Amino acid sequence: MWRSLTFVDKLIVAVAVNSAKQPLFSVDERVRLIRESLDNDPRIEVHEFTGLLVDFARKVGATLSIRGLRAVADFEYEYQMALMNRHLSPKLETVFMVPSLDTTYISASLVREVAKFGGDVHDLVHPTVADALRAKLAVK
Repeated sequence: MWRSLTFVDKLIVAVAVNSAKQPLFSVDERVRLIRESLDNDPRIEVHEFTGLLVDFARKVGATLSIRGLRAVADFEYEYQMALMNRHLSPKLETVFMVPSLDTTYISASLVREVAKFGGDVHDLVHPTVADALRAKLAVK
């Protein structure tokens, strides 16, 4: 996210409501955790959305979608999504960013699994998120 600010003056983090997934945190919780992780940086806004990304982008005036690619396996899905988004909204460009070498292996499911079994995830996610994971998984 922070590297994205080298390309844009204002960054909108779009948190999708995806009915096909069962995330550990609700949309409201994810939005809150992201906001708390930002240290009140005025260049970044966090919004939830439902429906198509292109419609959300149009609504907020975005012209660039920045997507992260961890592995080659991510590319095919993301490429198809970028082409469909271009079809639906030709003015919305997609840029792919690759992670730093030291974070390539990190995924939400791996972090969740480590936290579930009491492993320390503070060096993998923001401390606010690590604390929320510990609290959420302690309840389950």
